[in-house]
Amino acid sequence: MKYQVSAFLAGVLFAAGLVVAGMTQPAKVIGFLDVTGAWDPSLALVMGGALVVYAIAFRLITKRSAPLLGGRFQIPSRTDITPRLLIGASLFGIGWSIAGFCPGPAIVGFGSGMNEAFVFMPGMIAGMVLFRWWDAWMARRAEVHT
Repeated sequence: MKYQVSAFLAGVLFAAGLVVAGMTQPAKVIGFLDVTGAWDPSLALVMGGALVVYAIAFRLITKRSAPLLGGRFQIPSRTDITPRLLIGASLFGIGWSIAGFCPGPAIVGFGSGMNEAFVFMPGMIAGMVLFRWWDAWMARRAEVHT
């Protein structure tokens, strides 16, 4: 139960931060991405602030032998930049720049009743389902050819 409560509280904290920072407003995101027009740099400050907090917290937390709620730290070991990573990041960026939403703010916007999120969420879910289908198809195809 403590894992679910801590995950819920982390989600509430994250959602509150998104709302306070204005990241659930597509116009704010699109304003940040409009570097040749009415550029709004406030999103860069939000991201920079998040990176500073994360960098400090990561250093402090990983000095512990284990997470507070048990288990072990799961820190990614891969550092290579693959074509799959570049394609995925590009698709994410294209979707973000068109809609002004990324998944976290979209979920918060959906939960708060934003019309834009009600349109975005089905498209995001469809993209996730299509990716899973494509990934499974590619894996089966690779097995056949080996």
